[in-house]
Amino acid sequence: MNILAIDLWGDLWGWFSDPASWQGDDGVWHRLGEHALLTVTALLIAALIGLPISLWLGHLGKGGVLAINVTNVGRAIPVIALLSLLSVGFVGSANLGPFGRAGLATLLTLTAFALPPIVTNTYTAMRGVDPDLVEAARGMGMSGRQVLVGVELPAALPVIVSGIRLAVVQVWATATIAALVAGPGMGRIIVHGYDSQDGAEVIGASIIVAFIALLLDLSMSVLQRAVGKPG
Repeated sequence: MNILAIDLWGDLWGWFSDPASWQGDDGVWHRLGEHALLTVTALLIAALIGLPISLWLGHLGKGGVLAINVTNVGRAIPVIALLSLLSVGFVGSANLGPFGRAGLATLLTLTAFALPPIVTNTYTAMRGVDPDLVEAARGMGMSGRQVLVGVELPAALPVIVSGIRLAVVQVWATATIAALVAGPGMGRIIVHGYDSQDGAEVIGASIIVAFIALLLDLSMSVLQRAVGKPG
């Protein structure tokens, strides 16, 4: 079947307006909840790991290249390959967590995917703070921690948020791959549409994912501009 060979507007409207598309365990609302939980959890784990390390290394000016290279392994390994390895390996069990092994494998994959932009942007932002500003703060008797929290972090925040913005959009969009290993999220609807040769279901679910990705990017861009304004 040529998935484009459908009465696009009529079939899409029919799918969007059908209550069955939105309700139940396989409906959009349920799958969106799963998708959001995966995305938020992966981002929180990546932020809890990546931000403290890259902030401290950026403050010290040491070890940043190594940290960036290590986290970039997540970019070097194809996402599908990493997901497949984790889903058939010894990670978790069928009953572990809300989504079982497939969900946990997806969560670990998305976390690895979120780390590079967070670590790279945070370290780069910290190293890009004006050295004269840092020296002036130290000359005033501020401790290293005070310089980090009171001087370097506020100056670096816009670039740090830019890295988080990249991670948010990438993870949300990539979370659809969970369906490849029978995991949760909006990808399940897309895969089901392919399996049942329902072009409207495939395109409709894809539109929802893309639209929310655009909303997330817009929201993060507003936040980025807000933190970049002088106080």
